[in-house]
Amino acid sequence: MLDFAMPILIVDDFQTMVRIVRNLLEQIGFHDIDEAPDGESALAKLKLKQYGLVISDWNMEPMSGFELVQLVRANPAFNTMRFIMVTAESKTESVIAAKRAGVDNYIVKPFNAQILKAKIEATCGNG
Repeated sequence: MLDFAMPILIVDDFQTMVRIVRNLLEQIGFHDIDEAPDGESALAKLKLKQYGLVISDWNMEPMSGFELVQLVRANPAFNTMRFIMVTAESKTESVIAAKRAGVDNYIVKPFNAQILKAKIEATCGNG
């Protein structure tokens, strides 16, 4: 059962992608959604609010989603937070690197509401 009240942070430097992910999340039933344009901004927001889930793009400047997940996983304050990485990279080595860094799940672009919901259920559904 998904917790639709769970706060979610979308991290992406491409505003169109942020809008797409926000719209998909709202279609699924989530409404407590914040956004950050890069990893540094995301870290600042994570210190101010307890998010249940971060959905982050991989390729961003100045801090990538990969660097962000490494910092999140290194901080004990964030150890219950789930992390889904979104990327156009479907290469096996990228998926393995993301998993090793502490990503809970991985979505390859393009995706739709059903795929996003299935990934969130697989990641957060037991709460």
